[in-house]
Amino acid sequence: MASLPCLCFLLAAATATSPGRLVPYDLLYADGVRAYFARDWGRAAELLQRALHSYAGLRAARRACRAACGREAAFLGERPGAGPWEAALFGLVLQRADCLQHCLGRRLGAAPSAHRASLAIQRDFERREPYNYLQVAFFQLKKLDQAVSAAHTFFVANPRHLQMREDIEKYQRMSGVKSDNFRDLEAVPHWEAYEAGVQHYNADEYLQAVAKLEESLTEALSALEECRALCEGPWKDEDEEEDMQPGLYEAIAAHYIQVLKCRQQCVLEIATKPGRISATEDFIPSHLDLLQFAYDQVGNQALAAECAASYLLFYPSDEPVLEKMKQYRTELGEDTAVTARENIQHYVQRSLMEKKLIYYAVEHLGGTFNDPDLWTPDELIPEYLKEKHREDQEKQKQETLDVEEREKRGHLPFEGIAVTMDSQRMNGTQRVVFDRVLTESECKDLLRLTKAAGEAGDGYRARQSPHTPHERFEGLTVLKIMQLAQNGDVDWRDAKLFLQASEKSRKIIESYFTPGKKLHFSFTHLVCRTAVDEEQEGRMDLSHPVHADNCLLDPEGQECWREPPAYVYRDYSGILYLNDDFQGGGLFFTEMDTVTVTAEVHPKCGRLVAFSSGKENPHGVWAVRRGRRCAIALWYTHSQEHAEQEQVKAEELMEQRAVEQDQPDGEEHQGADHSGRSSSELPVPSGGARPTSRRHKPVSGRTQHPKELRARDEF
Repeated sequence: MASLPCLCFLLAAATATSPGRLVPYDLLYADGVRAYFARDWGRAAELLQRALHSYAGLRAARRACRAACGREAAFLGERPGAGPWEAALFGLVLQRADCLQHCLGRRLGAAPSAHRASLAIQRDFERREPYNYLQVAFFQLKKLDQAVSAAHTFFVANPRHLQMREDIEKYQRMSGVKSDNFRDLEAVPHWEAYEAGVQHYNADEYLQAVAKLEESLTEALSALEECRALCEGPWKDEDEEEDMQPGLYEAIAAHYIQVLKCRQQCVLEIATKPGRISATEDFIPSHLDLLQFAYDQVGNQALAAECAASYLLFYPSDEPVLEKMKQYRTELGEDTAVTARENIQHYVQRSLMEKKLIYYAVEHLGGTFNDPDLWTPDELIPEYLKEKHREDQEKQKQETLDVEEREKRGHLPFEGIAVTMDSQRMNGTQRVVFDRVLTESECKDLLRLTKAAGEAGDGYRARQSPHTPHERFEGLTVLKIMQLAQNGDVDWRDAKLFLQASEKSRKIIESYFTPGKKLHFSFTHLVCRTAVDEEQEGRMDLSHPVHADNCLLDPEGQECWREPPAYVYRDYSGILYLNDDFQGGGLFFTEMDTVTVTAEVHPKCGRLVAFSSGKENPHGVWAVRRGRRCAIALWYTHSQEHAEQEQVKAEELMEQRAVEQDQPDGEEHQGADHSGRSSSELPVPSGGARPTSRRHKPVSGRTQHPKELRARDEF
């Protein structure tokens, strides 16, 4: 431990540049989004840009400090001898920790722990979400060039984002927008060089290909080192129970193996082009394979042989490359030494060492490991793990979501209700149809409420449907129904029945799909769709286009993006039908392509159809061609913070009514304000929870972070 005093030199080297205090990026991001929804575009743009700058600065500081401290406080030297081995080992660990703490403190201007953001916000920055907000802010500020760059930067990483695709197309049609405005502000250097190199290679332009592929390989290896440095973060195990905390050596081993697994996955990160889901296979070896051929074509056999020897470190039995090596040795002379590149030797040796440690841990300490490399030698993988991997794959093929659904299914809480169709009969997953939830008499009573919808509905009032011009759309929220009852416009008994029918449906769906796990109301709506008689001839559209309830459906990409403006917090959906005296209006489910129909449900009084709200259940409504179709539309969430506040207020009004009925005459209205607020005064549920600071630390002068924020189309 005598070497500890020299740490001042390490710190001086590691903190040679100190840019001053860096404000935590998650706080800037949350404030920027708050300004965005306050429509303070200038401040939003400033804060979001500062958040991106802070995020980049934090990553740069972590990379630089880990690299500097890795050099200055290296774990090198002689093996511990007769002295206390713990002091020798952990003395070096303490030096490295001290170096990192001081280096980061100097660079960031605050304790490193102040810069730990929640996983949700980290994911937002990885997906370039701040640019989604920025492009709207810049557009509102009439800074078109910056808006286009921000939009393009986001779209590069999210090419299947339907709204941004439309925005990009709008920008392309705008006058004053130049082609060079469409630039990626987060461009990854090695990908630009790699794609250019491959293009030159395919065009037989081997001299240019060599230059670009060498640049790509250098940049990729540099990006790999940066990624590996960022793996040395805090231990992540949200499921660990307090009374099951591991001991010293178990904890050290677990954290170290976690870091090694992260480092191994870095090759996938650099091999995945922004916006793509899958990584390019054999990204590093493929560079060497292309380079050896390109060098051979330009007549540089020495470098071609070097690249071939480097490639053989990954695939030592590759016959075509072995044949090329013989050819190169003949051309260069048998006395010419041909060796693999030193940096590639280091890369392979280090990776194999890490794999050995990980596989040892998996075999003896438990856990799993998804090896990212195709070139890993078979002898490195324990035999039982090979067999287990094959078994797991077979098991996954045999398991279906239907099996899970049957295992989780609970008993229905009401007698007389029949399950008419389950997921198997409906050719899907997490789908079910219940009958006899309401009686004919109850349906008629609830239909009386729909007469008020045409006169006092929530923003529709018998207007044209938002989905088709061929229908009128009328609706009442649960709170509006209670307010109408309060004003004497509808019968209190019908309003009470509406509450009871909604709660009965919630209990049925909860007990069937998620027994033991609470479902909260997310939104409740009494809706009617009425065919406009004079608008039906030649009609080709749907009453409600195919969609999913908690994600943005992308039929072309066969994906559904669970992100704003979708209601990402919705977990289950339900429709309780009140009548069947109309033509059309049936519910149907499709494949992800939105055109292949897998199941249909015909409405009738008391029929409840329920399904999970995700991408597994795209659905739509056939056109209502004659008459009026009425139903109670229901959405549910497991998230209490997104529970429907109108439902709570409606129940309070019903309880208040019950109390007033029990009061003596003349006291019924004392102390109560029955003016009836409009439901528009209440907060309306929007997209998923947006950036909020999860840290428990004082933030003077700050208001509470918004819980529900979502990006919107501002065009």
